[in-house]
Amino acid sequence: MDLNWLDDLIALAEHRNFSRAAEARHVTQPAFSRRIQSLESWVGTLLVRRSPHSVALTAAGEYLLSRAADITRDLRQMRRGALKIAGREQAALTIAATHALSFTFFPAWVRAAAPLEALGTLNLVSDTMAACERVLLAGDADFLLCHHYPGLAERFEPERFAFIVIGTDHLVPVSAVDASGAAMFELPKATNTPVRYLAYSASSGLGRILEHAGCAPGKNLPLDTVFTSPVAAALQTMARQGHGIAWLPRSLAQDDIAARRLVCVGDAAFSVPVEIRLMRARAQKSGLAEAFWQAASCVPEKMPTDMFTKAELGAG
Repeated sequence: MDLNWLDDLIALAEHRNFSRAAEARHVTQPAFSRRIQSLESWVGTLLVRRSPHSVALTAAGEYLLSRAADITRDLRQMRRGALKIAGREQAALTIAATHALSFTFFPAWVRAAAPLEALGTLNLVSDTMAACERVLLAGDADFLLCHHYPGLAERFEPERFAFIVIGTDHLVPVSAVDASGAAMFELPKATNTPVRYLAYSASSGLGRILEHAGCAPGKNLPLDTVFTSPVAAALQTMARQGHGIAWLPRSLAQDDIAARRLVCVGDAAFSVPVEIRLMRARAQKSGLAEAFWQAASCVPEKMPTDMFTKAELGAG
């Protein structure tokens, strides 16, 4: 039995597609398929129904999925506990953070939370929201740093996971400017002409937020998706090059907006307020992790991400 096989099953259940799940697991599709088949051989029954157009778990697969995250987390925590007792566990913290927060928010925030020299070894895992969720659920990270939209369904059971709000941000629609300095693309409330849209892919937490907030194609907005990526920085580059409109965390886009390489479009109603959360499992952590959690809880809740006025948000 290989624990990676259970992680593969979790990824397949999330993406419902072998190619996308293999990409999320950083393996080729043939290798990913072989690993799922190996898991089925170990269990002794089919776990996945395959068809040319869809993937679904069997009843056995659904049962195994319901236990997989707990099993992998508990086994990895058991291994770390054994290493700690043996005196071989390295004093280290692991924080999983989404790409957008890794680039902008994390460096200043972690300095405010605790001096790096007091943390020992600090490991930052930067990935998509879906991948970061898997890392935390598997017990391979002490904390998860992510955006959250109030009202969006929780993916972590409150009885097993805790969070603190450590900052705020906004997702704002931005466009490049033309030679006259005006926005190349506008975002009217109603039009029959679709606007070129740079979208987040399914594994992105920001994409989930925009979908829930109604800022997505088919949500009464005339958007024509021309490019997708799970990484906000990639959408930022495409927007700067004039390929369409993208909703970016304003903490990420602030330099481009200040330099007028990008401008906000639409009015303030299109700005989506989000929280920045630090999450952890409620199960007891190492003394270092507990001390860091307490230190992070004492950092002023609103980090300096709110840098634009309402007038600037509505400017274009």
